[in-house]
Amino acid sequence: MAHIVKSTNPGELNGISAKTNDIHFGKLYTGYVNKRNEVEEKLSKIESADLDSANQVYSMYRGLKDGETFAANGMILHEVFFDILGGEGKPGGKLFDDIVAEWDSWENFEAIFMASGMAARGWAILAFDPSDEKLHIYQADAQNQGGVWGAIPLITLDVYEHAYMIDFGADRKAYIAAFMQNLNWDKINTRYEKISK
Repeated sequence: MAHIVKSTNPGELNGISAKTNDIHFGKLYTGYVNKRNEVEEKLSKIESADLDSANQVYSMYRGLKDGETFAANGMILHEVFFDILGGEGKPGGKLFDDIVAEWDSWENFEAIFMASGMAARGWAILAFDPSDEKLHIYQADAQNQGGVWGAIPLITLDVYEHAYMIDFGADRKAYIAAFMQNLNWDKINTRYEKISK
């Protein structure tokens, strides 16, 4: 079954323009959905000769499998990204309580999360890892690198330039602050409650 666009465009946000979100959502996120479908369709029709020629340097099969994870993770991380925006950024609820318990204060967590956003080339991600039942901040230079198997993303901060260059130029720090001020904590807590049971 083909993947479909599940998220909605948040439009104009506090500090993040409708133009940025129109491009980010309409071209990039939607593009990942379409590309995932294309790659999966090609993989479903792979021939035995293509499997026989598979190798780690270059092969069509390697390229498709690499593209599969890049497109799938691009789709998934963007779905979380867009789904948790559109709020007032005021943290609260169970996730907030668990963040404070894990990082000693909201301010400490926020400093670490924002630093991860400054250090990453692609994503900073707050995730719940069922293997140790703890929250973790991960960063990824590419969306198919840096993740941990089984961990479920809760807050996904896209720090690729397309997410902020129109509105902030090269000022990534200001963009990250705007992102944090637009988080919808009701949606984030609903997501957290579903996956942390």
